[in-house]
Amino acid sequence: MEFNLQGRTAVVTGASRGIGLAVVRALAHEGVRVTAGARKSSDELDELAASHGVRVVEVDLSQPGGPGTLVAAAGERLDILINNVGGTPPRLGGFLEVTDEQWQACLNLNLMAAVRATRSALALMLAAGRGVIVNIGSVNAFLPDPAVIDYSAAKAALTNFAKSLSKEVGPHGIRVNSVHPGPVATDLWLGRDGVARQVAKASGQTPQQVADEAVRGTVTGRFTRPDEVAALVLLLASDRTANMTGAGITIDGGMITTL
Repeated sequence: MEFNLQGRTAVVTGASRGIGLAVVRALAHEGVRVTAGARKSSDELDELAASHGVRVVEVDLSQPGGPGTLVAAAGERLDILINNVGGTPPRLGGFLEVTDEQWQACLNLNLMAAVRATRSALALMLAAGRGVIVNIGSVNAFLPDPAVIDYSAAKAALTNFAKSLSKEVGPHGIRVNSVHPGPVATDLWLGRDGVARQVAKASGQTPQQVADEAVRGTVTGRFTRPDEVAALVLLLASDRTANMTGAGITIDGGMITTL
């Protein structure tokens, strides 16, 4: 499928690894001029900077000024904003052990980074009379899990934010949609300090057992790949979905079994 994105400009948050890196790679291969934001770059992101002209901005997106700094680095035109940055800190001690500081940190990264990046991007998009915003949500937005209680709440709020905003800016040519992945094969889940290893330490299981349990409820029996999420993001960013806004698309291997 031709996405016809060549020559457009995009900002991707949380771009150094996992889903964000896969999205940057997919956009860059389509000829999009990408500005990629992360607290610290990675070898893979640096390779894309060298081979495809990706502009890498090292910035703390959890801080109030971080998202605006990233968007400003993209210049005077912005066609696509991908709000991807986030984190899933397991809360294995239960709700009463989740502090105000942990709630605030989770909300800053998973919700407010997207709110702030969108606020900065909208001025450019409104002036142009067009634009696409894609938020990377989670099945936890509608499949709440006490082990990630603050993350689930933040992703639910992010989904609501996208739907509300789509109603305001849709008449101005700007589309806002969400992608809701289930477990994805990234360092966030499977890395050295990922969810599987943290849960394994607390439960006495092996990381592999935790990972197997995470996808046991799926139809496909496996983790989603980052490039599969990126392909869906490309579709939503393209004019192939020009009349789609306020939508949420789930990619979870059939984990959610209800309509």
